[in-house]
Amino acid sequence: MRNRYLLMAGLLFTAVSLFSCQPSDSTIQQGVNEKLASTPGITGEVSSGVVTLSGEVSDDAAKTSAEESVKSVSGVKSVTNNVMVQAAVPTPTPPPAAALSPDDMLKNTLDSAYKADGYAEITVAVNNGEVTLEGNAKKADVKKIVKTAEDAKAKKVNNKLTVK
Repeated sequence: MRNRYLLMAGLLFTAVSLFSCQPSDSTIQQGVNEKLASTPGITGEVSSGVVTLSGEVSDDAAKTSAEESVKSVSGVKSVTNNVMVQAAVPTPTPPPAAALSPDDMLKNTLDSAYKADGYAEITVAVNNGEVTLEGNAKKADVKKIVKTAEDAKAKKVNNKLTVK
């Protein structure tokens, strides 16, 4: 009987000794704060050795990294990870390029051709594929100017050029 009391007292003493070896919540909290200092946006609260993480991060890797680093703190029994991952902000897609109408394409083609040939005084208007040429040109150049418009697939060419 006496041995039984001694055995019980020894077990009680051992249990109390082991329990008192556990770090306090405040000591664990300090360790958690040190680990989380490098991870902005996350906080940790300690209660009975259980750490609850909260806050927001930009990706899952940061969330997992914070949990793993807190688990390594002495005295942490478990970690509840309530950290939220921010939704990625979608990159706005650029608006589609405005499609040029056939008239605009024909006008751009002729403007470029006349500029390249040195006919700066020629203005081009296009309506439903019909090209109207206006401006000043030398008599020798009029045929070439009209031919350029015809070669660009104009339905009709209205020559309103003034001969110098």
